[in-house]
Amino acid sequence: MPGTDIAEAQRIVLGELPLPHLPELPDRGPGADLIGRTAGLLVNLPVELYAARWRVAGRPGRDLRRAHDLLERDLDEMTEQAGEFAGSFKIQAAGPFTLAASIELPIGGRMLRDPGAVRDLTESLADGLRDHVAEVRRRLPRATVLLQLDEPTLPAVLAGRIPTESGLGAYRPVEPGTATGALGTVVSMAGVPVVVHCCAPDVPVELIRSSGAAAVAFDLDLVDRLDPVGEAVDAGLGLFAGAAPPLPPPDGQPPSSAQVADRVRQLWDRLGFPRSRLAEQVVVTPACGLAGAGGEYARAVLTACRDAGRRLHEE
Repeated sequence: MPGTDIAEAQRIVLGELPLPHLPELPDRGPGADLIGRTAGLLVNLPVELYAARWRVAGRPGRDLRRAHDLLERDLDEMTEQAGEFAGSFKIQAAGPFTLAASIELPIGGRMLRDPGAVRDLTESLADGLRDHVAEVRRRLPRATVLLQLDEPTLPAVLAGRIPTESGLGAYRPVEPGTATGALGTVVSMAGVPVVVHCCAPDVPVELIRSSGAAAVAFDLDLVDRLDPVGEAVDAGLGLFAGAAPPLPPPDGQPPSSAQVADRVRQLWDRLGFPRSRLAEQVVVTPACGLAGAGGEYARAVLTACRDAGRRLHEE
């Protein structure tokens, strides 16, 4: 979400959405960004900022304390506003491969270069997310918690498109079986349904389904191969359909709920499934995070997605 006011962001999310979430506000700076926020959840794997990049540290320091403080403040606000909430409530964190492609080793190079480091990172993340989920469940005793793993970098990791520091080469691709196993470790340790979000082309839908995830989230504009999506849907995988642009168009007008609903219907009809199943398996969402949008546009997009979901449910 845009802005720096967690109380206001939480109010908007709770007021506009049937599936609210704990907002992330990266405008607050390091430690509130996707990588820093998730790195603060790692167990026995401290990180620090060096030259504006996150890297593994020898001991916890002020950068990690800042990430912890920001998250604790957000959890307190969540508890105050949503403590009696009784529906589904989503929290989110970076997945293991987006982290491994973003956090550097102390000796240089991304953690992705070292398979052993990636395994350690995955286990640390799984432990940290298990504890984080437990903390949110304790604070929201009446809610059903969902976990979203953000993996925008996963397709590039699988394809060997992550550049080395020199820019002259790329890291070796991660084997699909290895990626499935790592994601599966995090999914199984979470203890709650997991949604894997990837707002990039070539979303590995079958890999995500095989990891044990309950749903996949993607940008409808970037889907060019329908067969894997159709097979996953037929197997029961849920879809978080990114049908609303996260940034304002040139005219600044947000999409209407009718336009958003039409985009979801078009995908569903192309997949060939009956409309009666749509509302059971699809959640309507923005295509990606709204942190780059203004507050007014972000609120309008959330409202449009909510109302589009209602349109689809009433058909």
